[in-house]
Amino acid sequence: MAGSVGTGRVAPRSSPKRYNGMDPPLSLTRPTMFDLQKTAELEKFLVEAGLYESEEQSAKREEVLREIDGIVKEWVKQLTSQKGYSEQMIEKANVVLFTFGSYRLGVHGPGADIDILCVGPSYVNREEDFFVTLHGILTQLEEVTELQPVPDAHVPLMKFKFHGMAIDLLYASVSLAVIPPDFNISEGSVLCGVDESTVRSLNGCRVADQILRLVPNVENFRTTLRCLKYWAERRGVYSNVTGFLGGVNWAILVALICQLYPNAVPSMLVSRFFRVFTQWQWPNPVMLCAIENDDLGFSVWDPRKNPRDRSHVMPIITPGYPCMNSSYNVSSSTLRVIKEQFKLGNKICQQEIDLNKASWTALFEPFNFFEAYTKYLVVDIVADNDDDLRLWKGWVESRLRQLTLKIERDTNGMLQCHPYPCDYSNPTLQCAHCSFYMGLSRKEGMKIHGQNFDIRGTVDEFMHEIGMYTLWKSGMDLAVTHVRKKQIPYYVFEQGYKKPCPPMHANQQEQSDRHDTEDDTLTASMLGQLKRKRDFDGAGHSESCKSVKRSSVSLAYEESPPEYGSIVSKVVSENTVNLVSSALCNGVQNGLSHGDVNLESANCSSSPHGSEESAASGTSCAAVETVHMVVETVGPESSMACVINGTVQTMAVHTPLKCVAEKDEPKFEGIGSLANSNSAEFMEQTEMLTGNVLGENMHLCE
Repeated sequence: MAGSVGTGRVAPRSSPKRYNGMDPPLSLTRPTMFDLQKTAELEKFLVEAGLYESEEQSAKREEVLREIDGIVKEWVKQLTSQKGYSEQMIEKANVVLFTFGSYRLGVHGPGADIDILCVGPSYVNREEDFFVTLHGILTQLEEVTELQPVPDAHVPLMKFKFHGMAIDLLYASVSLAVIPPDFNISEGSVLCGVDESTVRSLNGCRVADQILRLVPNVENFRTTLRCLKYWAERRGVYSNVTGFLGGVNWAILVALICQLYPNAVPSMLVSRFFRVFTQWQWPNPVMLCAIENDDLGFSVWDPRKNPRDRSHVMPIITPGYPCMNSSYNVSSSTLRVIKEQFKLGNKICQQEIDLNKASWTALFEPFNFFEAYTKYLVVDIVADNDDDLRLWKGWVESRLRQLTLKIERDTNGMLQCHPYPCDYSNPTLQCAHCSFYMGLSRKEGMKIHGQNFDIRGTVDEFMHEIGMYTLWKSGMDLAVTHVRKKQIPYYVFEQGYKKPCPPMHANQQEQSDRHDTEDDTLTASMLGQLKRKRDFDGAGHSESCKSVKRSSVSLAYEESPPEYGSIVSKVVSENTVNLVSSALCNGVQNGLSHGDVNLESANCSSSPHGSEESAASGTSCAAVETVHMVVETVGPESSMACVINGTVQTMAVHTPLKCVAEKDEPKFEGIGSLANSNSAEFMEQTEMLTGNVLGENMHLCE
């Protein structure tokens, strides 16, 4: 089985390979005793954090891979027989499994899923043979649970658990009647005669292999990548689906740092990572090698030719043909968050860890998302059972990025969203539900006193798109709410209650006090602000937008942990499945008005699309035009606006970033700022297809 057994093990320490990047290294400095000591401390920290799995767990992964390999091989032989091929053809029928993602790169941890690509012959297709026949076989296996086909995804796949281990299984049909056991997926010929979807499926494995070939020291790369993935998870910026960076994005970024500092050990690479990308001039692209052109006709990333590529704000280009932007999900809002976290990581490394003033623990402190903003959007999801919730939640989560983009679009980028890549559920509710949170802030440097943003239409458009879900079932429901920081429920906090805030700068404290004063005017009866809610019919069409009162938010926090159930209002419902929906619809008879959110009385009329409980009583809470969702935003408590004489001054600072490396390496390190306004101009000026892109983005200090 190609690319699977043994790919997750750490390679033995070896000397750096010949440099294979686009440009010469920025530094060839070798580690000092201090660097080696810090690396040992970092590796010890990663082990104690539980980021490495045991030998027993590794053996279980390999056994799972062998079992799945046997299942798909038997599947393709059955199909070959059913399609009427000869006995000789049936005997030769074969598929080959390749792993990719964190397992292929050797940076997976306990409980991580296994990404598997199944490469099959040309006569076995994805639409019927994979998603119908193989799906039917898997449903009959006791060891397979939580089977979820996702045929409409950007990269079609089936998700399931095998002996409790999470599996993402892809399928690619190549232009061969018989797949040889030693099939080489890295050859360019495998892309002949396949469609775009198959190319994307094949690229996961091809990119992983290419990354491992392009880094000078695989072991140092793996340790550094494992460290930075953990950091990204702790800081809330690890999630491709919500608009941040996923596994392949982090792998390419780390691989570039390994190329620039081929002799560096992980402690040095982590510090250089933050130093380089704090100063990187986006949207200049990150690339590990020159972009290849081929005669196969597939589109490659090139903003000169492809208008869509010009809108990418943080291009991270995959190595190997066809080169693609792996970070197309990043928006201006999420890029702002990523850059802020890079700056903070750089500050901790440069001012604390590198000076031996702090341990590695300081770098991995979790991000206090629910303290960073004063206002949030909450997306509540409910379904009849856990299986339906898994499907419904996956669909809604995949569309959250669109809500961020729509808010940016409809407010001209003035209102920015920070989607948090974690979901939460209320432990006191015994029904299938979860919630996502999005922090709201005005764009830094653009604060205008008294400005409101009406995002009713934006939320309605988002709800309509959610309603297009083709696998919708009765009981799947959704609601979007605008809440203040003090209304955040207790169960989202790590210890079940709000932690004391660290000391603030005087200006930040003044700003926070001002916002808290505004929020303190809310009474308990006004905690149910505004919720946009839709019920959907079986065809996936939205029936109507419903205004409801949020009755399941927490009251003001106490210093000690509150008792479970003391914060959530009681909802009388015999059907626990509809408990959340009932709570959302409770008490809409009276109109409320406060500050920037207005909720006037709503009419209740009969509706065939209301919740089962509402339908049982003959009524459904229908929305009326008087519902207003106008969000007067304030920036994160950690940010300050620049206001001069009542007007906004946008401060654009472009500082030449020369000689930013450590003092003993001035001749090798330095990052030059680029004046290019977009990646299209960057590509034109550097002749990307034949020249050295990185040479323009990073130059040597004199």
